Amino acid sequence: MKIQTYQNHIRFYPPHHFVYYPILTAFLISSIYFACTEDEKLIWAFISVGFIFLFCLAFMLRQHYALTLQNRIVRLELRYRYFTLSGKRFEEFEYKLTDDQLFALRFAPDDELLPLVEDTLKNSLTGAAIKKAIVHWKADYNRV
Repeated sequence: MKIQTYQNHIRFYPPHHFVYYPILTAFLISSIYFACTEDEKLIWAFISVGFIFLFCLAFMLRQHYALTLQNRIVRLELRYRYFTLSGKRFEEFEYKLTDDQLFALRFAPDDELLPLVEDTLKNSLTGAAIKKAIVHWKADYNRV
């Protein structure tokens, strides 16, 4: 990844921002134009409604952004919990863990977290193995 600076800190999702929305906007504008100028107004009105529906669907796809943010929050929570419990920074070895492992560790209660982190680093436990090793499950009912 590139080093983040002020010039490149804004993050776009290219398929969404630079492909989907421009194409959809062009189709919507052209269908509205044809609905106003062509003899087959009803067909073009239905097509326009279809494109409006696709715009609404695009907003629903924003859940992708919510999940990205949520994953970031899970990481921050793990860093905070690990530091609180051990007095050491989680970031020193976080890069060695996969997303699957990190997201599985969030279900571990405080008294099981440190041993599970050590075991995961030593034995490369999978996310499923981490979840199975948790004795007292710490539920996450707020996941999107």
